[in-house]
Amino acid sequence: MDTKVNYTLIGAFVIILLSAIVLAIIWLSSGFSIADYSTYQVNMQEAVTGLSQDAIVEYNGVSVGLVKSIRLNRKGPHSVELLLEIKNDTPITQGTIATLSTRGITGITYISLKDKGEDLRALKAQRGQPYPIIKTGPSIFLRLDTAVRKLTDSMEQVSDTFQTLFDSDNLQSIKMILANTNQITSNIAANNAKLTDILRNTQLASERFPLLIQSSARAMQTLQMQTLPDASRIMTNLDRVTENLSALVSELRDNPSVLIRGRQPAPLGPGEK
Repeated sequence: MDTKVNYTLIGAFVIILLSAIVLAIIWLSSGFSIADYSTYQVNMQEAVTGLSQDAIVEYNGVSVGLVKSIRLNRKGPHSVELLLEIKNDTPITQGTIATLSTRGITGITYISLKDKGEDLRALKAQRGQPYPIIKTGPSIFLRLDTAVRKLTDSMEQVSDTFQTLFDSDNLQSIKMILANTNQITSNIAANNAKLTDILRNTQLASERFPLLIQSSARAMQTLQMQTLPDASRIMTNLDRVTENLSALVSELRDNPSVLIRGRQPAPLGPGEK
């Protein structure tokens, strides 16, 4: 019986077994997938603190890819250039927006994609662009920072306004106003009885005012119905008298003898026909 052991075969078997175990561990830990991926570019306009390479990319809460690289934008150092590996079946459109998000409990930073559905055309690389560029939106931290900064500026403006309002001159003016108000209040209290009489007289006048208006209306109606027609007739007669007097004056100017002989023609003299 042959008792020799082939150590070469045993070594090869052990190597193959270890390789299979390592590949299985890598497969299970990294989640190998046969899905196809496409590369997209994102230019973040804020600090990406906490974001690392291979960070998760989520679309409406669903994991669709990973962050491939992170670097400063060469054309503008104020922005950060991200390259994302996203599954081909992910609906990346012209309206897709990328934001920097952080999980509340774990503090893990990732890229969140969302789409308002305003433009459903597929996102494609433009001329001169190596990859399609996804639009970005401000993160919640950036929005909070902006709101706090605006609030701080507003509080500073309010503080400056109060300091200007309550300077020494204005404080002196306010003291004078308060003193005058106190004096006016004292005068009103001292003349309370007079004010009561004035208010009572005002009330009586207001009660009599409708009667005065009614009497005035009757007087206007009488003036319109009676006085004005009579005055119109008188004016017409005066016009006629004036015309007659004018005619008489003209006749006297032309023939003053009318006052002596009257308007009858004078008798013919001797030899007159």
